[in-house]
Amino acid sequence: MGKIKIKAKEKEEGIVSVIALLKHPMLTYDQAKKKGKEPNFIVYIEAKSNGDVVYEASTSQFLSKNPLIKFKYKGKKGEELELSWVDLKGNTESKKVKVKG
Repeated sequence: MGKIKIKAKEKEEGIVSVIALLKHPMLTYDQAKKKGKEPNFIVYIEAKSNGDVVYEASTSQFLSKNPLIKFKYKGKKGEELELSWVDLKGNTESKKVKVKG
């Protein structure tokens, strides 16, 4: 269903800047009712670096379609970053990238 695009780069000494695009239709309750479908939207987003959680968010139906998220954390070039999400129906998507310098 979804797809994740991630750019993770060490911009300052020891600080990694992340921009991620989460492809998801984000069908709210109202939109679903009008279209005769079931609502479905991302409810949880998590990012881990070397097994440690560096970003975590519980979301709602009010997040836009194909949300773009940005965050920073303490890390460095070469580390592995894994970003994942879970939607209302229990579907999950995950992607791993190496932090660039």
